[in-house]
Amino acid sequence: MRVEPRLAKRPRIRECWRVALTPSTMLALGTPAPDFCLPNPATGRDVALAELPGVALVVAFLCNHCPYVKHLRSALAEFGAECARQEVAFVAINANDPQKYPADAPEKMLEEARAAGWTFPYLFDPSQTVAHAYRAACTPDFYVFDAARRLVYRGQFDASRPGNSCPVTGADLRAAVAAVRAGQPVSNPQIPSLGCNIKWRPGNEPDYFVRP
Repeated sequence: MRVEPRLAKRPRIRECWRVALTPSTMLALGTPAPDFCLPNPATGRDVALAELPGVALVVAFLCNHCPYVKHLRSALAEFGAECARQEVAFVAINANDPQKYPADAPEKMLEEARAAGWTFPYLFDPSQTVAHAYRAACTPDFYVFDAARRLVYRGQFDASRPGNSCPVTGADLRAAVAAVRAGQPVSNPQIPSLGCNIKWRPGNEPDYFVRP
């Protein structure tokens, strides 16, 4: 009786982390930024790609409940404010199915953005078509486009993950943005992001989705 509860809990913990570990698809560099026009729960109006001017564009796929996103919560607020000062457009998109994951519903997005201090647009992708177009796979997933809106970086914020000893610095994403602002090529290799898989609506899973 003393041992049995521990043995019963361990498989469930392993299963949770196994499901969560999904890497970026690493969309081909040079890909034009897929167009979008999505609602912003914070303002009640749509935001279009064409409304996001800047020397660079950062697109992040996030959600409210993912522990990998929560791990970067305050760092993303700092990064978003930094982008605004540098004339870099930064937008986040939540594509999770709110029917199965009500914590990611639009009204909860508004609460999360306010609590986290996110001043960047945090948009909702109800049809998940934008996530498909970007071949987004996980939360968080990051993309950097140059002034011509061609993809120059996709991958991780930095090497930090929940449970490892690496500090949250945003080194990889910041280096990519700095290179674009300086008119320099973004260095390689680029390391995929890692996080919870995007929660696709049943029957709406993309061809690159691998079931855990």
